[in-house]
Amino acid sequence: MAKINFGGTLENVVTREEFPLSNALDYLKEETIAVIGYGIQGPGQALNLKDNGFNVIIGQRANSNSWDRAVQDGWLPNENLFGIEEACKQASIILYLLSDAGQIEVWPTIKRHLHKGKALCFSHGFGITYKHKTGIVPPDDIDVILVAPKGSGTSLRRLFLQDKGLNSSYAIYSDATGKAYERVVSLGVGIGSGYLFETTFKKEVYSDLTGERGSLMGALQGLFAAQYQVLRENGHSPSEAFNETVEELTQSLMPLVAENGMDWMYANCSTTAQRGALDWWIKFKEALLPVFNELYSEVANGNEAQKSIDSNGRSDYRIKLEEELNDLRSSELWKTGEVVRNLRP
Repeated sequence: MAKINFGGTLENVVTREEFPLSNALDYLKEETIAVIGYGIQGPGQALNLKDNGFNVIIGQRANSNSWDRAVQDGWLPNENLFGIEEACKQASIILYLLSDAGQIEVWPTIKRHLHKGKALCFSHGFGITYKHKTGIVPPDDIDVILVAPKGSGTSLRRLFLQDKGLNSSYAIYSDATGKAYERVVSLGVGIGSGYLFETTFKKEVYSDLTGERGSLMGALQGLFAAQYQVLRENGHSPSEAFNETVEELTQSLMPLVAENGMDWMYANCSTTAQRGALDWWIKFKEALLPVFNELYSEVANGNEAQKSIDSNGRSDYRIKLEEELNDLRSSELWKTGEVVRNLRP
């Protein structure tokens, strides 16, 4: 573990140079890793672990879409693809990658197989942090750890296949065996993390829920919708409004920001763009700070978690979700986006 200076703050970071794949394979050579769930994160993490040479099996409900997807990805029933209970029996490390709602539902089954010395690994701090709401309370004689890729399972897999990696956070909630650190870092390297930075279960879920509702998805969609609407109401065509709002940002500017930083972007645009961006970002920050403070407070007091649990537990959840997603899908903004994407060379 190295101390890295991030803007004046020292953080604990593990790099692949410091802790190479060979070390991870050596530490986990006697372990069987069961990936429980094959939905959002499961495929990317499981396939990366498998390709990196770890002993990994899948636990998934039979006769489900996710089971069929696992078979299509090359997992073999009764060889490295099993029902959830059988996979848990075989595993020394259980990588618990069901949705938050799914984790609550399946927890009684998982808990039965958490024998002394095993490890339970999460990719999200939700279940443990809000245990008074979820009922997920592991026994004291196992390791409870977290590796959370900072991106989707799809991106994790794509970058792995390009010999790159998503950065991940890691955390240790319980170190019953004395080897939780080696286990969690080895898993982080095994799933293809770029580098690993230390956090806690609580900080992971607080930052994750804030990010999802904020700059990663919620605020981003709100920004797109507001600017697009203003441009359209002032006579701009759908194509022009979409290109100035979404296409230029995602296809041209954000890759450059990712490579070089926003300061570089400001320094390498027209003087007119520089002046306007330098003036207006402060106005946007001042307008958004109250919203983000409210959002973080709602995450920290558990209200956002309770909303998710209540919503996801309803029998008509999927129907309501599809209705809301269809509102986005059928909006002029994203109908225009569909046309623009099809016109890309």
